Amino acid sequence: MKPHHLAAICIVLLTAAPTAHATPNPRQWTATPAPAGRSTPRPDDRTSFELEGDPGTVFQDKLSVINPGDTARSLDVRADGSWVSLAARRVKIPARTRADVPFAVAVPVTAAPGDHPGALVVSGEGRRVRVPLAVRVTGAALPALAVEHVRVSREGGGAVIHYALVNRGNTALSPRLDIRADGLFGTVLRRTATGVPSRLPPGRSVRLAERWADAPRLDSVRVRLTATAPGGARATASGSYTPLPWLLPALGGLAAVLVAAALLFVRRSRRARRAGAAA
Repeated sequence: MKPHHLAAICIVLLTAAPTAHATPNPRQWTATPAPAGRSTPRPDDRTSFELEGDPGTVFQDKLSVINPGDTARSLDVRADGSWVSLAARRVKIPARTRADVPFAVAVPVTAAPGDHPGALVVSGEGRRVRVPLAVRVTGAALPALAVEHVRVSREGGGAVIHYALVNRGNTALSPRLDIRADGLFGTVLRRTATGVPSRLPPGRSVRLAERWADAPRLDSVRVRLTATAPGGARATASGSYTPLPWLLPALGGLAAVLVAAALLFVRRSRRARRAGAAA
């Protein structure tokens, strides 16, 4: 069955008791992947669509919209993803009935291997239900991470480390980010960052901030961020932090004075040696 024939498919209406996935309001409509061969979903049924195949594959599936109430409802259905074709974009569900909306996912022959997230979204009556739809295109996985836009700013009595984490590969990653800061007298910070997402889809970027409450107030430090993920993805980036802007110029001036004094001392020592030799 080709995707462009879906518009001719009738929505199947099945009499159903209130679904086990119902919200605290038993009369509120719900949306879920259609069960296989049963009139009502069970608690162990899938809660998302997970499809896997080669480039060029066409998947067929159904979305169930369940109306446990006493009156008919008309709801809008849309796809979050360019590969999805729906049989209907608006569905009317009679009372105490389930409507199954067929759809197809046509994976382009040029699709890159890896994970391609999307969703089917049902909305109406002031509600919106998003059913995740993940397509994994088979092929060589290319995990790649990047750490960008590193910036450390002073805040209150401490500092905040700002950065962006980017998935530049073709597969979803579970990243970890380690932070190390080294000052003039050694390491002043070494820890794993908090707030890093447990799953970062391909092509996605997140901007994050890590609070550093006990950042030094006088030291000048170099902050280094190292991101890693299962599969071999690794990236590093760094930024500098000087809490007192005059510190580096002052240290530079002091170094210049010390160097000048050392040169003067060497010159005087040479002159003294020469005078002694002449005598």
